[in-house]
Amino acid sequence: MHALHNFLLFHVLIYLGRNALGSEIINGVKVADDSMRYMASVQNYTGAHFCGGFLISDNFVLTAAHCDVYGLVRVVFGTHNLRNTGTVRNIVQRCKHPHYQHHTTGSDIMLLKLSQSVPDTIQRIQLPPPNMNLQPNQTCCVAGWGETEAGTAAGDLMGVNVSVVDQNVCRRQWSNSKWIPHLPANVICAGGYQTLKGVCYGDSGGPLVCNGTAAGVVSYGDENCSDPDRPNVYTDVSKFRPWIDQILRQNGC
Repeated sequence: MHALHNFLLFHVLIYLGRNALGSEIINGVKVADDSMRYMASVQNYTGAHFCGGFLISDNFVLTAAHCDVYGLVRVVFGTHNLRNTGTVRNIVQRCKHPHYQHHTTGSDIMLLKLSQSVPDTIQRIQLPPPNMNLQPNQTCCVAGWGETEAGTAAGDLMGVNVSVVDQNVCRRQWSNSKWIPHLPANVICAGGYQTLKGVCYGDSGGPLVCNGTAAGVVSYGDENCSDPDRPNVYTDVSKFRPWIDQILRQNGC
C-alpha cells in the first residue's frame, strides 16, 4: 500500500517514474476480487502502472496532482490483477487543483476526465462531506499496486488497515525532514508511524478509505516506505469538496 509517492516522491519522480512512492502497500494483504471495485490504475503511454486513483463518477477519477509528471494517458478499471485485461478509458483532461505546486506544499489533488463513461459494473466510491474531521487512532484502509517494500513491486492490488495519526504528532515527526520540514495544510496523516504498515512507491493517488468514504488521497511518505517514525500523508478530500463538485458540475476544467 506504500504506493504513495513518499516525501521524496516528487523529487525522485523527477528522475525515475518508479520512484514515485505509493506504488504498493507495505505489510498488506491481497484485496478480495469483489471488494474495492472503485480502484483505478493510472497508466502512462507504455501501459505501465504509475499511480493509483479511484472512480467518483461516471467519467471522473480522483488521484494525486503530483502523478501528472510522466504523461499519463489512460486508466484501467475492473481488475485487481494488472496482468489481466480490464476496462480501459483514455484520459482527455487533467484538472489539477489551482493551488497545487508540488506535494510538499499541499493541494496535491487532481481529477482525470475520461474519454467515456465507465460501466455500472465498476463501483463508484462516495466522497466525504465537506470539512469532515477524523479522530486520532481511527482505523481506515488504503490500497494500491505499489511496492510491497522498497524495490519490490507486485501486480495484485494490496490493502492494509492504518490508524489516523494526530496532526500535532505528524507535524512533529516530519519537522526534522530536510525535504518536508513543514506539514502542508489540508492533509490527513495515517499509517507509517509506530508501525511498518503503509504506502510505498506506486501507491500515490490511491484512496484512504474511512467510514466507507474516500477521505484521503495518497500524497507522500518516507522514502524507505517502512520508517516507523514518519506518518504517511494524504490530501484531505473533504477540504476540497467545493472544487471537486464544481469540476463535476461543469464536466471538466
